[in-house]
Amino acid sequence: MKLNGLINRYLFRGMIPLFVISLLLFTVIFLMARILDITDLIVNHRVSVSSVLLLLMYCIPSFLVFVVPMSIMMGVLLAFLRLSGDNEITALKASGVSVYSLLPSVFVFCLMGFLITGFMCIHGSPWARLSFKDLLFETARSNIHIGLKGRTFNDSFDDVMLYVDKIDAKQRMVTDVFVENRRKPGMLSTIVAPIGEFLCDPDRLAFQLRLYNGIINQLSQDRKTIHSVRFDTYDFYLDLAPILSSIKHGRKSRKEMSLAELRQRLNEANQKDTKYYLTSMEYHKKFSIPIACFVLGFMAVPLGIQPKGAKPSFGIVLGLFFFVIYYALMSAGWVLGEAGMCAPAVAIWVPNLVIGVIAAYLLFMTANERPVKTVIVCLQVFKWLRSIWKKQ
Repeated sequence: MKLNGLINRYLFRGMIPLFVISLLLFTVIFLMARILDITDLIVNHRVSVSSVLLLLMYCIPSFLVFVVPMSIMMGVLLAFLRLSGDNEITALKASGVSVYSLLPSVFVFCLMGFLITGFMCIHGSPWARLSFKDLLFETARSNIHIGLKGRTFNDSFDDVMLYVDKIDAKQRMVTDVFVENRRKPGMLSTIVAPIGEFLCDPDRLAFQLRLYNGIINQLSQDRKTIHSVRFDTYDFYLDLAPILSSIKHGRKSRKEMSLAELRQRLNEANQKDTKYYLTSMEYHKKFSIPIACFVLGFMAVPLGIQPKGAKPSFGIVLGLFFFVIYYALMSAGWVLGEAGMCAPAVAIWVPNLVIGVIAAYLLFMTANERPVKTVIVCLQVFKWLRSIWKKQ
């Protein structure tokens, strides 16, 4: 009994640093997708570094919801691959220690990931999303011009379509400006100017566009007449208060709600439509993803116990393969649940069930030293998923 406790403590201590390294690596990979946006905010729009770092920090909890289960799997997988590579698994089996005796440390390790992921799903991610929205409001208020993008039709403003070809954020200049104004009933106005500058009033949440050497075309839909006016200087005002107010005070999205708020919305639903299915799946996802730490963690045990002569990289590839399968099942279930083709609970929990059954099978075969061709199992799973996808 003491020997098993010593071995489990040794194995648990070996999984912790591998988990931390995997967690940092996957988090950096997720954040790499935001590097260009970050650079643009700092260099071109002169947003403070502290604000950008806070925005990044508020994005991390949403990443951790998926990164922690994956890191748990990689921590267990790499720990067992190291034991297999050093022939420690063989030595343990020769000493009468079975694979099942190593599972308590894996269970405690997965329990740690379950608690972290559960906290992120239930509390961390909703809080971070709301904090991100508040900080985005303050950042947009101080840097109103951030929403402008070159060579893009901007229809965020009520009854106004805005297009600019190039933007010089440092000089606050714009070139080749086109504005379509439908604010006045029965009147369509288009403004074209080769150059202009933008002025911001953060306190009033106002955006002023000063245009030079342009032309205004006014089409009266009632009278069916057209008037053209050339100008040297023309000031066009845009009120950003409604847009920014909707960001800060708008209705919470499903991902920003707590469990109590999700249950309340489900109870208040009058009919089972798409919104109901999405809300129900969001509710079940807060429990299914933390459970994935156990499913993926125990899946990593048989994948890490490699036969003699096998390459460690092969086990890592298999681990990533099953994680991709899990994510693909979740995505497919989300699509089917949204369409109402299956119950939301079934759509969310099927990935855990499928991967859990495969993990139990591989673990049983490995613990009883029965040969199992993992590649064939993977191919069968892939063919099964492809057949289901074609049917749907």
